[in-house]
Amino acid sequence: MTKRTGLLATKLGMTRIFDDAGKHIPVTVLQLDACQVVGVRTKDVDGYVAVQLGVGKAKVKNVSQAMRGHFAKAKLEPKKKLVEFRVSDNALLEVGSELSASHFVPGQYVDVSSTSIGKGFAGVMKRHNFGGLRATHGVSVSHRSHGSTGQRQDPGRVFKNKKMAGHMGDRRVTTLNLKVVAIDAEQNLILVKGAVPGAEGAYVQIRDAIKCAVPKEAPLPAGLKATGNQAA
Repeated sequence: MTKRTGLLATKLGMTRIFDDAGKHIPVTVLQLDACQVVGVRTKDVDGYVAVQLGVGKAKVKNVSQAMRGHFAKAKLEPKKKLVEFRVSDNALLEVGSELSASHFVPGQYVDVSSTSIGKGFAGVMKRHNFGGLRATHGVSVSHRSHGSTGQRQDPGRVFKNKKMAGHMGDRRVTTLNLKVVAIDAEQNLILVKGAVPGAEGAYVQIRDAIKCAVPKEAPLPAGLKATGNQAA
């Protein structure tokens, strides 16, 4: 089975579109910002096969000397964000190739990963959906507390992973099997059904769904901006 590269996009926000029957579909709009191949990893040199993608445009003064050399070797302007995707041997791309939104096709299922919105320190009712304590009958001040955390002398400790108050959000989240509703190759937009983790403006990684088959119409090894559908 061929494993294609994914895409690195920016989350613009949510909206809705209507299908032929007039039913509205909530979608998240993802946009590609000059998504180019910055480097490749091969089995002989690096021990694994992968494609390194970069998006956005970074100021040179904000890029380290080592990374300047990395981009200079690829003959590309500095990128804001870099990420690697493991691929098959027959899905490697040339350095400098720019990927298009046509890398995915409407109706395809994808997995989307990003960093969720940080909520700071949250109580158990917000963080774990606890019901809280009773509103009366002796309960005072601690209505939103989590109650008992352990048992008695045996085991005499609190078990690991006990649901308690603490830092909520700001972690890597992957949402599986999201349907690609529409593609706008001209504006490099991908419309995905449902919600996607991350705040507006966050970078998200989009891959072929690991639990679903890749459509035959999907370009191999990738959808490039130069051709619009298939790589040479």
